[in-house]
Amino acid sequence: MKMERQTLTAKQAAEYVNVSYWLILEMAKRKRIPHYRVGKRVLFSKEGLSEWIKAQESSSIEGNDQSQFSSTGLRKLQR
Repeated sequence: MKMERQTLTAKQAAEYVNVSYWLILEMAKRKRIPHYRVGKRVLFSKEGLSEWIKAQESSSIEGNDQSQFSSTGLRKLQR
């Protein structure tokens, strides 16, 4: 029986979250997304990313994100 891999590289995590490789590394650097380091490698747990996605969805529905900046640190457009 083959076990599903629970640890993702930055490239795999970027695909899982559907963002660019560079953005996921920047988000990790700014501590905006759950991750851990092993030496110089940045790794992500699949469970941690799933929970983070759920939290992002909940906060967008509840309207908790009232700041000028998004959770990625990128400036939001003013309308």
